[in-house]
Amino acid sequence: MDILLIAGLWLDGSAWNGVVPALEALGHRPVPVTLPGQGDGSASATLDDQVAAVLSAVDAASGRPMVVGHSAACTLAWLAADARPERVAKVALVGGFPAADGRPYADFFELEDGAMPFPGWAPFEGPDSADLGEEARRDFAAAAIPVPAGVAEGVVRLTDERRFDVPVLVVCPEFTPAQAREWIAAGDVPELARAGHVDFADIDSGHWPMITQPAGLARLLAAATPEP
Repeated sequence: MDILLIAGLWLDGSAWNGVVPALEALGHRPVPVTLPGQGDGSASATLDDQVAAVLSAVDAASGRPMVVGHSAACTLAWLAADARPERVAKVALVGGFPAADGRPYADFFELEDGAMPFPGWAPFEGPDSADLGEEARRDFAAAAIPVPAGVAEGVVRLTDERRFDVPVLVVCPEFTPAQAREWIAAGDVPELARAGHVDFADIDSGHWPMITQPAGLARLLAAATPEP
């Protein structure tokens, strides 16, 4: 199965370098998606540009792909389900949840010179980064790509209720499936509260399992692929 891999903020497609060979060994075709503004050198990219890149990958896939979003990019994966509900076989959300209609995509940190730079490790101390060693932290920070303001401040637009028919897998790294279920039940994740089929999977990692647990994440994603 084609498995589209969408990295979160500050990351390009190379974030999946450890996951790709592991998925290939399990018989799948992983496709890291290059997001405009996060790997192509564009500083003026918008959220619409990133959505268009994801939809292009969906349209180019062989058969109906599984779309994997990490962190903020969980919203991009969900936007793909909204725009192509008949084409997306499943959505996997790794360490994050989709934003609701009308909400900003990722206005989490201050902008500088028209972009949102990596804010350093202070906001991620604790479970998020506990499994990242000093070398991994240095490498991450050095490679981090400032996210264009047009992406971070873009407004999420969801229009097709058929998205709720697309099966969802919530991959829980720094939080537990029980916590995820509680947040959904409490109304904190309104999109998933309305989804018709949501499964949960635990992985023992921090917020970036594609870096710290690539083989384990690959096995988990492969096990969740729908039957052809």
